[in-house]
Amino acid sequence: MDLKFKTKRVLVTGSSAGLGEAIARLMAAEGAEVVVHGRNEERAATVARSINDTGGRAIYVLGDLSTDEGADAVANGALAGGPVDILVNNAGAYTPRPWLQVGVDDWRDSYNVNVLAYVRMIHRLLPAMKTLGWGRMVQIGSSGGIEPFALQPDYLAATAARHNLTVSLARELKGTGITSNTVAPGPMLVENTRDMLLNMAGQYGWGDNWADIERNAVEQFVQNDVGRFGKPEEIAAAVAYLSSPMADYVTGALLRVDGGHTRSV
Repeated sequence: MDLKFKTKRVLVTGSSAGLGEAIARLMAAEGAEVVVHGRNEERAATVARSINDTGGRAIYVLGDLSTDEGADAVANGALAGGPVDILVNNAGAYTPRPWLQVGVDDWRDSYNVNVLAYVRMIHRLLPAMKTLGWGRMVQIGSSGGIEPFALQPDYLAATAARHNLTVSLARELKGTGITSNTVAPGPMLVENTRDMLLNMAGQYGWGDNWADIERNAVEQFVQNDVGRFGKPEEIAAAVAYLSSPMADYVTGALLRVDGGHTRSV
């Protein structure tokens, strides 16, 4: 299927690893010119080089999106090659902690990293995008922003704010040809998650091989209808659809990709 990305430029924040890397690689494979973003030059450069070596088109930019100066550096680097047609706001961070171990300063820092960083990039890229008469703003949210649990309350509240800002932005963009949507992943099997589960396996008696560990972890902690953790490329596919012209009629939407983990509508 041709997603008509060959003339498009896309910035994927937080794309030097994990979900962002998977999104950047798929968008490049579909023909888009990709701007890889990270804070570590070696990792960001490695992803961009790998995309170029396999026939894609990629550059990389560096910057800490939790600061105005970092966001300026990322936006200026991305826009140096021309307007950005598609912004995928993916970068974020969390530390799994119970409620009473998350202080007010932690809440403030989490909101800055996980919400204001998104706002910074929207403010910096939207003016040029409006001149194109077409564009995409895609936020990465979380199933935990829909059905929160006790752990990491600061992060879950921040992801709920991402969902909310996506809808208000869609209303703001009425008539511009630009859409705003959210992809909300369920529990994902990225490197950090796998390492965490391997470390927990002995404590919870999940077994010695990965198939047993994953099955038992899903049953005890992240029950869903598919019976496994999600894969980064499954999130990338949802982002690619919402970023394509085929999704012109989709805006203000929240697309859950969670194996049925979320029980509410």
